[in-house]
Amino acid sequence: MSTTKWVIDPAHSELQFKVKHLVISTVTGSFKTFSGEVVSDTDSFENGKVSFNIDVNSIYTNQEQRDEHLKGTDFFDAATFPAISFESTSFTKASGDDYTLAGNLTMKGVTNPVEFNVEFGGSEKDNYGNVKYGFEVSGKVNRKEFGLTYNALTEAGGLALGEDIKVLANIQLVKA
Repeated sequence: MSTTKWVIDPAHSELQFKVKHLVISTVTGSFKTFSGEVVSDTDSFENGKVSFNIDVNSIYTNQEQRDEHLKGTDFFDAATFPAISFESTSFTKASGDDYTLAGNLTMKGVTNPVEFNVEFGGSEKDNYGNVKYGFEVSGKVNRKEFGLTYNALTEAGGLALGEDIKVLANIQLVKA
């Protein structure tokens, strides 16, 4: 049986996250280095196997001191766990251009099932004749479920950081 494989075009893809800070505003960050692929038995993405890997050391929040803190043992412990990975268990069409991507996310040595919404943006040939496919992936991940439990109390006794992390990825794929 032949398979079709697509890989992420890193020059035209991005991975962001958002977390509440002091419950009054949102801090946005990103990972600059990641890779991924989709492999399926057909020429469509439905039921494809999706895998994704993120280099934790590529975290970027526009604040070097915060980035170093996030790489440390209070959060990701990048020296011990340098990668975040995802392996899909299903990729199914919900309706129209909307899909549901379910799978296992491994972060800081902890694996949990997660589910993301995926919107297919379409396909187009680039200037070199390569057909590209665009997707927007969104969802939430509870950081505490992955052992990222660090927090601080504010003067008023509230928590400095939210538990839910919003994930947003704009992904462009090309056939391998």
